[in-house]
Amino acid sequence: MSNSLRLLAYKGGPCVVGINITRGFHTGHATCAVAAMSKFDQGKSLPYDKLQKNIAFIKKRLNRPLTLSEKVLYSHLDDPQGQEITRGVSYLRLRPDRVAMQDATAQMAMLQFISSGLPKVAVPSTIHCDHLIEAQIGGAKDLERAKNLNEEVYNFLRSAGAKYGVGFWHPGSGIIHQIILENYAFPGLLMIGTDSHTPNGGGLGGLCIGVGGADAVDVMADIPWELKCPKVIGVKLTGALKGWTSPKDVILKVAGILTVKGGTGAIIEYFGPGVDNISCTGMGTICNMGAEIGATTSVFPFNKRMASYLEATGRGDIAKQAEKHKSLLTPDEGAPYDQVVEIDLSTLEPHVNGPFTPDLAHPISKLGENAKKAGWPLDIKVSLIGSCTNSSYEDMARCASIAKEALKHGVKSATPFNVTPGSEQVRATIERDGIAETLRQFGGTVLANACGPCIGQWDRKDVKKGEKNTIVNSYNRNFTGRNDANPATHAFVTSPELVTALAIKGSLDFDPRRDTVKGADGKEFKLSDPFGDELPSRGFDPGVDTYQAPPPEGSKINVQVDSKSNRLQLLSPFDKWDGKDLEDMLILIKVKGKCTTDHISAAGPWLKYRGHLDNISNNLFLTATNEENGELNKVKNRLSGEWGAVPDVARAYKAAGKKWVAVGDENYGEGSSREHAALEPRHLGGRAIIVKSFARIHETNLKKQGLLPLTFSSPSDYDKIKPDDKISLVGLKNLAPGKQVECTLKHSDGKTEKIMLNHSMNEQQLEWFKAGSALNRMKELAK
Repeated sequence: MSNSLRLLAYKGGPCVVGINITRGFHTGHATCAVAAMSKFDQGKSLPYDKLQKNIAFIKKRLNRPLTLSEKVLYSHLDDPQGQEITRGVSYLRLRPDRVAMQDATAQMAMLQFISSGLPKVAVPSTIHCDHLIEAQIGGAKDLERAKNLNEEVYNFLRSAGAKYGVGFWHPGSGIIHQIILENYAFPGLLMIGTDSHTPNGGGLGGLCIGVGGADAVDVMADIPWELKCPKVIGVKLTGALKGWTSPKDVILKVAGILTVKGGTGAIIEYFGPGVDNISCTGMGTICNMGAEIGATTSVFPFNKRMASYLEATGRGDIAKQAEKHKSLLTPDEGAPYDQVVEIDLSTLEPHVNGPFTPDLAHPISKLGENAKKAGWPLDIKVSLIGSCTNSSYEDMARCASIAKEALKHGVKSATPFNVTPGSEQVRATIERDGIAETLRQFGGTVLANACGPCIGQWDRKDVKKGEKNTIVNSYNRNFTGRNDANPATHAFVTSPELVTALAIKGSLDFDPRRDTVKGADGKEFKLSDPFGDELPSRGFDPGVDTYQAPPPEGSKINVQVDSKSNRLQLLSPFDKWDGKDLEDMLILIKVKGKCTTDHISAAGPWLKYRGHLDNISNNLFLTATNEENGELNKVKNRLSGEWGAVPDVARAYKAAGKKWVAVGDENYGEGSSREHAALEPRHLGGRAIIVKSFARIHETNLKKQGLLPLTFSSPSDYDKIKPDDKISLVGLKNLAPGKQVECTLKHSDGKTEKIMLNHSMNEQQLEWFKAGSALNRMKELAK
């Protein structure tokens, strides 16, 4: 293939896309020097020599075997010789290798970076347009519609990327995590990404961690990134997958064991002889959904399956370098884990998890029975495969083998069957190899290379809101209303193979290992075990080139934000703490039960406002259950005595100059990394969030925006708080790491009650609170 400079015609002007087309392999976009981190980062070499040097210091200091997680993490320390290292205690200051942002979160991240006043990002960074494409008709038409509807946002992100040195992947490129796996992930990588499923990159041996946009700004601004030193949970795998069991079943099983918060504060590290029996993309699937158990991230050790994937995606040079540094990329013999879970892949049964929570695990043999007992609808309305979790070539090929066998018997999907390719490369390859056509003949609709229904970007028409129904998908998250904004939809998560099999029967009470299907000729037949190539025998087809590299010099590029826009809004700094106690604060809402970031800041139709803080704040706590009345989006305004929508009441308090708090339950803020769930309460006048426990990313996001994230010293104190109480936080001038916060509850009958609250803020995070936000503090230090 000859070297060339390619231009991509795109609405809004032509953009320089490629650099030199790679020599000798067909992944399509740029030359690959021997030691480059990626085809697109020619000036950035693989960091193995530096990492080996750093880990040598750590080994001398700790004088014990190290887990893989520790090797990768500690070798990226800003100060490996002086950093305190105690699992679950120390705050590590780290130097990640790169930053990745999806378009919904990139808007706020880039707006924060712009307000920092810095001229250019300090580390390789990319923006991926995958969240704003709604599934409606089919891939091409949905993509064109999204480009028109989101033109303003895409223009902003593209121009901001060009100005500040950030690579831009156009809409249609694919889902951020698949693009990372195909192009940027490598064994030993430390990457942060503004999406909770960033851990997908652990399938290639990297520590890839989901964060909020403010964390991304720190790294892009060359500030050491802070992370509480995680514990390490080991999952020992033995045996080999067989039959209908797939890599997805590993994480579905683990989720059932550890629950949605069992991995909080820990990295999940897979090890053991069974690791070599899972494909690289299968390992990515397992790591991806580790976000559903609250894990900091998940990771697999470097092995031959990763090397094969690197070769297939045109990165054989990285595979060779990784092999040379294998001691860095695998755990030491006898490395200590804080907890060990053992799974025999040979006996692992296919699982289906749900509804309404990803840790409610059912072996397929028990699903129908459990559904009948619980009263869940057995009939499946829609079946969906793909997403960032399960859209590899292998996934699609195995589903096509099931579909092909059904078609031979004259049988198609009994339900609408939606297919979401994870990337343009996968889409082009399954089209070339006939897999997409087989799935269409089966009854499938191939959607755009985007997140789509997985994140609520689904213009669903077949059921009315409030209508009880069941869907099955190969996604990762199934919280109430997640996929279609219908709180009565029972969403079940499983492997793409089981989704395909269940679609044939159209009912949850079907186990393809034992049950039969009636063919068009009236005869019963049993589906064969699914099969498919791990990697395409003819290599990957890169498809359409959709990457825009930033120019070498972008300082003169103008990034405009229209002051009249309802999609984008420049940020104003949050106010500084006045040094006084927070007295007589009102309670906006006391949340009962599960409160994810979806409950705090809904996605779906609200995604279009991710770049406009004031507009998106109108979704604050829309689907959180008010403990006072058991209703959604209905709280009492303590100033007027009237009931109103949560955002309206928050705005009324803000207008009256009244500070407020929100009170929550266990694992508050689990789920997506969206920092809007922290920005919105801060913007509308919130000062503190008091809960039984926090999910990791959300707690950090609250700290970054100058809110006080506090937990009950005694969880039962949650019950002492009444919705009409006034709350005072006293002694804040003496706020210090590890020191409890005194909280006074003033009840409506005039009585007062004192409770104690905990916090996890260190000295630097306390400075964020005092300055009003981490961004404010960054500006103070820059003066």
